Amino acid sequence: MYLIIAAVVVVVLAIAIPLFVSSSRKRSKITYDGPRDANDPAPVPGGAAQETQAERPGDVAVLEADPSGVEVVETVPAEPSLERPEPVQGRLARLRARLSKSNNVLGKGLLALLSRERIDEDVWDEIEETLLTADLGTDATDDLMLQLRARVKVEGSRTPERVREILGEELLALVGPDMDRSLATEREDGKPSVILVVGVNGVGKTTTIGKVARVLVAEDKDVLLGAADTFRAAAAEQLATWGSRVGVPTVKSDQDGADPASVAFDAVKAGVDQEVDVVLVDTAGRLQNKTNLMDELGKIKRVIEKQAPVREALLVLDATTGQNGLSQAKVFSEVVNITGIVLTKLDGTAKGGIVVAMQRQLGVPVKLIGLGEGPDDLAPFDPQAFVDALLD
Repeated sequence: MYLIIAAVVVVVLAIAIPLFVSSSRKRSKITYDGPRDANDPAPVPGGAAQETQAERPGDVAVLEADPSGVEVVETVPAEPSLERPEPVQGRLARLRARLSKSNNVLGKGLLALLSRERIDEDVWDEIEETLLTADLGTDATDDLMLQLRARVKVEGSRTPERVREILGEELLALVGPDMDRSLATEREDGKPSVILVVGVNGVGKTTTIGKVARVLVAEDKDVLLGAADTFRAAAAEQLATWGSRVGVPTVKSDQDGADPASVAFDAVKAGVDQEVDVVLVDTAGRLQNKTNLMDELGKIKRVIEKQAPVREALLVLDATTGQNGLSQAKVFSEVVNITGIVLTKLDGTAKGGIVVAMQRQLGVPVKLIGLGEGPDDLAPFDPQAFVDALLD
């Protein structure tokens, strides 16, 4: 009899103890308000517990306990982190400071020569040599020499301040302050402005397009990129990376060596459909003496214009190439009707006179200049700021 009673007690205890422990744990999870570890659920009014997973790149999982005791998992997508491009005015001030410190022989060399007490023919020969060395070009050099000789003779002033004023005025006249250097970035007739970017191999067209996109985003423009450079390995991915940093989409082909005209067409069509402000189209680098490649560039432009007119054709040139870039510029302008020049690397060994030479050769203005490798080291060209920097 006692054995039966003992067996019943053991069975009852075996059932009751686990239930009691489980109930205690459940109560402690809801009501515990003492010191907690970082991973413990935080107590909330009403006895419900909320647990938030540590933040990390990507999705964030939020765990909550509802009244029924069933945990619900909700996935919240992380917001993409976009870079904020530097405003244009801030870039101009920084680029001017950098240019004034560069190795420019144009302004500094002329100031030293014109400030001499006596300017004879030997000095004028040195001045002419300085202008030619600075990549100003023969025609521009002749014009500037005539103006400087006349003004120095008439005024007879040798004070550094006045010499600087004379030189600044004449250089500014050569640079062309009245040329229209604005980019056509406004929609027209319900279509985006299409900007075609061209140039020879190795001048940094893809990087320049990425930087131009940043300039436009800083001006609150809605931009789309077209990766029509289908010959260089990873060119499309490089362009897409530039765009993703500032939230700009890129239209590209999944196939290597795809027809660049087709990619350009698709990009402009997407821009029309999405009602963007500007479509920037990258093209493969090509030598100006390769007739078949230049013909292909003309084809790209014609195909694009089935969707929307090409409002700008920007020629990217490396300023350090000096006079060698002039022959390149002439051929490109004949094929795609260049509307503006982008001069990169206008610091270090580049000569300031190349700006004047390029404009005289093509009859189109320098619209953008780059003075470094940083993402925001590209800015609209300001003639007055450029001349002031040369003479600082």
